[in-house]
Amino acid sequence: MEALIKDWGYIILFFYSFGGGFVALATACVLSASGQIDFSTSLVVAGIANFIGDEVLFLLARYNKTYANNLLGKYQKHVAKTENLMFKFGSFAIILQKYIYGIKTLIPLLIGLTEYSSKKFIVYNLLATILWTLLIGWVFYYLGASVSGLSSDFKYFGLGLILLMVFGIAYYLKKI
Repeated sequence: MEALIKDWGYIILFFYSFGGGFVALATACVLSASGQIDFSTSLVVAGIANFIGDEVLFLLARYNKTYANNLLGKYQKHVAKTENLMFKFGSFAIILQKYIYGIKTLIPLLIGLTEYSSKKFIVYNLLATILWTLLIGWVFYYLGASVSGLSSDFKYFGLGLILLMVFGIAYYLKKI
């Protein structure tokens, strides 16, 4: 299993983070704490992929409005909530969207459909990505590190509990 993680872990992390990445980043940071992969590399890979993913969505909507509108039409319930969030928080919604399951892909699409400045979106997206990567990364690294110090009998049990917690948080965020 460790060879699989070392050989494919960063590639999986990149592609999963391209479309969101909370579970992948949290898992990578827990694995980093146990020494299976490099922590800094995990943060960089997840951050770059997440940033590029949002930029692709923004540009897709900016230059292919028909496709973006058709895509958004399938999610009208979420679009209405997302538009309210954007109206209420303005550019800060770009930062918030990293933490709210279900609208993470909608905000870049919706903003891409508007006349919002591309340069301004890049700046806010970069800031949001850095904050998201560091916050999620450090929290789960320290959770993993707290378990890694346990004896080998409890170490894997503790890591399993943390990973179960990651999936539980993701499931809960999906439901709300």
